[in-house]
Amino acid sequence: MNHEMGSSSTKPEPMPIKKLSENVINKIAAGEIIQRPASALKELIENCLDAAATSIRVTVKDGGLKLLQIQDNGSGIRKADLPILAERFTTSKLSTFSDLSKISTYGFRGEALASMSHVAHLTVITKTKADGCAWKASYSDGALVDSKTGQKVDPRPCAGNDGTTITIEDLFYNTPTRLAAIRSPSEEYARILDVVTKYAIHNPHVAFLCKKSGSSSPELSTPSSSNIANAIKLLYGNSVAKELLDCDVHSGPAGRGQKSAGGQDRLDDEAMDIDEDEDAQASFDKPRSWMAKAYFTNPNYQAKKFVFLLFINHRLVESARMKRAMEAAYQTIMPKGASPFMYLSLQIDPRAVDVNVHPTKREVHFLNEEDITDQIADAVQEKLAEKGQSRAYEYHQTTLTGSLTGEGASTAKKRTRLEREQDDENLIVADDSASDDVKKAPSSSTPALDSTKRKIYSHHKVRTSTQDRTLDSMFPISSHAPSKLRSGTSLEADSNTSASNTPTSKTKDIKESECFLTSVKNLRKAVLKGKHRQFTEIIEKHTFVGIVDQHKCLSLIQYSTKLYLVNHDALAEELFYQLGLRQFGDLSHIKLDPPPPLRTLLEIAVGAEESTTESKLSKEQIVDRIEKILLDRREMLSEYFSLAISDEGNIESIPLLLQNYLPNLDRLPEFLMRLGPQVDWGSEMECFDTFLREVAYFYTPIPSLKSSVSKTTSVQIASSEQVEPEEGELWQIQHALFPAMRRYLVAPKSLLDNDVLQIADLPELYKVFERC
Repeated sequence: MNHEMGSSSTKPEPMPIKKLSENVINKIAAGEIIQRPASALKELIENCLDAAATSIRVTVKDGGLKLLQIQDNGSGIRKADLPILAERFTTSKLSTFSDLSKISTYGFRGEALASMSHVAHLTVITKTKADGCAWKASYSDGALVDSKTGQKVDPRPCAGNDGTTITIEDLFYNTPTRLAAIRSPSEEYARILDVVTKYAIHNPHVAFLCKKSGSSSPELSTPSSSNIANAIKLLYGNSVAKELLDCDVHSGPAGRGQKSAGGQDRLDDEAMDIDEDEDAQASFDKPRSWMAKAYFTNPNYQAKKFVFLLFINHRLVESARMKRAMEAAYQTIMPKGASPFMYLSLQIDPRAVDVNVHPTKREVHFLNEEDITDQIADAVQEKLAEKGQSRAYEYHQTTLTGSLTGEGASTAKKRTRLEREQDDENLIVADDSASDDVKKAPSSSTPALDSTKRKIYSHHKVRTSTQDRTLDSMFPISSHAPSKLRSGTSLEADSNTSASNTPTSKTKDIKESECFLTSVKNLRKAVLKGKHRQFTEIIEKHTFVGIVDQHKCLSLIQYSTKLYLVNHDALAEELFYQLGLRQFGDLSHIKLDPPPPLRTLLEIAVGAEESTTESKLSKEQIVDRIEKILLDRREMLSEYFSLAISDEGNIESIPLLLQNYLPNLDRLPEFLMRLGPQVDWGSEMECFDTFLREVAYFYTPIPSLKSSVSKTTSVQIASSEQVEPEEGELWQIQHALFPAMRRYLVAPKSLLDNDVLQIADLPELYKVFERC
């Protein structure tokens, strides 16, 4: 850049100001109001409630991007109003600006349907009680048009029930930037379920149903005769409902803290009716008066995230100030990192509320916000104090010596001799440096030790150190890098994972995905129900010793003073099943480039499978059948399991369960073949369960076998040198698999029978040497 270009004499001329076209104005406004499918659904649900609907059904496809349909049995829309239904600022809720000061309905600006018509294909079917038939109308850019030709037409008569059905298709089809910013369909569907859940709790007199298009069973369904407490129990579970308290607060003469007398035992929705309390009603009729109803959990319920449902004048809104105040009410009685559940409905004189401060009506402003917030927070604290609520700790006596007896084996009769010896010693010793310096702690089953130090016998010292040598370190190995096979199909992890498998890689925490599917929730509960507490403790606190036999899948681990021989193959299969269930709907993926053809891989696997000779079908028919099963369900496989199959039938990606751990792609054909006969495709829960079992089996580090599959597919990872495949498998088992077991494996009792064997016990070994 020269001097002249930077001088003041070359300043650019001012650009002329132009008036934007109507089309651009409407699309900008639509982008402010319809931010994602869930925000569109919120507007539609509010319209249904304004129409006095008692039943609302929501149908979703691809997270609401392909299809978002809502059906109600409300008052419907008059045929005469249909031509201007989707025009901007057309509404039946107000006529003058002063009407905003006393607005009591959800909608009032008349922009929701107009915005949807500008960024999606909008269709309305409606019928009032006075109409002899229903009327169907399609809209584009706010105008009534024919859905096929785009020409302006009048509404057409059709069959239909009383009420309105609104269908939104291809959301953001004409705004590619917004469409690209939308996250995965599963996440968008979770947001939709969250919106429906919150409105279902606040409107228990309305029956809500939400399901995916093509699904026979809904993910969410509530009856119309419910109350708020029952709705919370139905939608958030009994763990929340059994710990609920309720509280009424209002601006009456008594001031703050006027609560329902029944506490936790009086959780009916009738308390929400302000007509029950004449004093409260009289106060509410005065300007700037208010009343609130809250349902909140006592400190016995502890969640990782604060669930806060806030409705102001029946609108679902957000308020950072009120959320912080409610969290502060629990601050002194909840442990760090634990959060409660709270539902709060606040009714304020409409004259004191400004509802027109946010395009999506997500926020409202009202007078005396700080004072009202403080009074509600004080009432919550008073209620907790009134009931004498404090944390109720559950005490579980766990033996730290590695006993693998049942859950009830903590009695003196069932304890092993070594446990009794350790109880006598009254201490547990950790010697991380293998020196004589030890730390002492009192036994969980005996009184605390006095100040006198007692002698610690050598056979009770637990000697482990992260610097100690493992079995692998005693043999010369050129590298500990993961396997790198001959170049064929290159592998690329997605942006949420790291392709580097070096020992210095930091493993990210695997968070449990938010899922509203009942079947997935039941599978997760089954995993927790089958947990063996003591065996899980051994896995959590073990020290890896080394791999004894790779071909037999045997490894050594140490826990306390005991040494165990474990089948890492069986433990890994259970781990990967639980990791798949933990990340359901939010799995990372491994991209295959170039993507191998599905049919080719199936032909390889079926051709190598000897059991197919006994089938009545030919091998080609078997391939056809499995290929059809997978192609017909590819949308579900991609959304839930990150198994992406292109329209051409190529495998574009497979699920990635664990960072720094890659499955043996030589087994990919076998994995795809087994998805046909081994997965129960007829039932949702069994389908998810058996599919995840097959994914876990695919990930299991079974010793490599020479097969023709390796000629077709292989893995290529960034690495500094070539190493043998077995060497990489050993590295993954030690540095990825066993650390993941410590963090995530909920060990079931079924693994104890054949896959875990205690082979050494330090005190017993000392006795052997003493006899010698």
